[in-house]
Amino acid sequence: MKIITVDIGKCNGCRLCELACSLRHVKEFNPAVARIQVIGFDELFCLPVTCFQCESPYCMEICPSGAITKGEAEGVRVSKEKCVGCKMCTLACPFGNIVFSLKEKAAIKCELCDGRPECVLFCPTGALDFREADTAMMYKKAALSEKIKEFMREQPS
Repeated sequence: MKIITVDIGKCNGCRLCELACSLRHVKEFNPAVARIQVIGFDELFCLPVTCFQCESPYCMEICPSGAITKGEAEGVRVSKEKCVGCKMCTLACPFGNIVFSLKEKAAIKCELCDGRPECVLFCPTGALDFREADTAMMYKKAALSEKIKEFMREQPS
């Protein structure tokens, strides 16, 4: 399966990925409804974050209506028709990569734009890539998420 990967050394924080995503999905330039979010860590670096397309998605396991499914090629998807708006999936995702959209009245997350992610296509620095997930890359993502959690714990409240 292919996933979106990030080279944080190339991300300049322009947030064009968020605009491209929101335009594709809700036909407006509104980063608040994008399926990708750029997190800035002071002046150190910016990190674009999307759904990790987990092997065993917690969001899918907890969904009481069966609105979240996982296919081999298309990844983890949310059926807006089946979503009951309970928001349990947003609580279950350890990375915060699924949110509830008041505008769409359903949970939303990156669904890889049917194999042609807008965020990757419009990234001017090449920080985003769409490629096959391999075990090494998944370990890198896990290690990066641990570093981010550690960084966040060290920040004053």
